[in-house]
Amino acid sequence: MDRAIWATWYNLPEEGRDEYLSWLHEVHLPEALQRPGYLWGAHYQSTDNVKNNVEGRLGHTTDPSVPSGDRFILLFGAETPRPFFDPTPAELAEKRTPDAAEMIGRRIGERSAIFAEEARVDGPEVAQRSKDMTPGPCIQMGSFNAGKVEDEDELGAWYHAWRLPCMETLEGCIGCRKLISISGWAKHSVLYEFTSLDIRNAHFPGHEKHDPEKEAWTDAVVRKLVHAPGSPNVGLRLWPAI
Repeated sequence: MDRAIWATWYNLPEEGRDEYLSWLHEVHLPEALQRPGYLWGAHYQSTDNVKNNVEGRLGHTTDPSVPSGDRFILLFGAETPRPFFDPTPAELAEKRTPDAAEMIGRRIGERSAIFAEEARVDGPEVAQRSKDMTPGPCIQMGSFNAGKVEDEDELGAWYHAWRLPCMETLEGCIGCRKLISISGWAKHSVLYEFTSLDIRNAHFPGHEKHDPEKEAWTDAVVRKLVHAPGSPNVGLRLWPAI
């Protein structure tokens, strides 16, 4: 079971983008999946065609030291975090070929984190997850910190008592994972998987309307969070091809 995820967010310049994507999908990702312990890899492009109900209540970090890339999301899955630390990302970078170093050097505002799974639930569409456990065609991934230390318990309670159970019955949801970071700026992350963007837009934004009390709890919790730049991102999978 894939209980660990290495996530990288970044932007790309327009010039040379197609060349980079061809290299990433045809060369880099297949080679990376030959590393011991890597179970799957997936590459997503963020979309702005997103329906939400969070406008005006999400806070983002203003720390200039936190890289701001968010247009592309590269994910790797493993059974445990160990494969991502043996070798470490820095050790992998030292061994890059000149061509790989040039391609990866095109990334702008690159930010990375390695997560361990805190909890997961399967949605109604879990049967549509691929056999190799690659995440679905559409994801929503948030990365954030609790506003204060004393807010951590409430955040944990909210996920386990409300948000995760909601995903078990949400139409179009393949599954949802709550993640905790081992390395990286954000302590918390959540990864939702959907069968399509249209299904996500149709059902996710209003999924709490049937319970105003719990909806108010959500509002109180999310207003305290400090998100990474661009978080949460909704992404469409580029690789493996859908």
